[in-house]
Amino acid sequence: MKNERARLLRQMEKLAQCRVNDAVKLAFLDGMTLEELDGLDLTPLTEFRRSEKGACEVKLVDRAAILRLLVELSTGQEEQKAVEFFRAWEGKAEGKEET
Repeated sequence: MKNERARLLRQMEKLAQCRVNDAVKLAFLDGMTLEELDGLDLTPLTEFRRSEKGACEVKLVDRAAILRLLVELSTGQEEQKAVEFFRAWEGKAEGKEET
């Protein structure tokens, strides 16, 4: 459990500090090749929609919520909550939404 906790904390820190440049590029670039898409770091991206008219909606991780959780975890509270959060998050990333 200690290794799992350390891994989750590292992932949370990465999310709290990640740059959103590539998510913005995705919204503004048209006709990207698969190689260009593969090179983008979309870690902070939680949702992306493009309308029929070309408008984009980009949703990013909530850094403030992640930082609050990191503070709680640094005081030794909410460990199980963090584990559940990341298991659900990883499940969504793999296309396995939990119900």
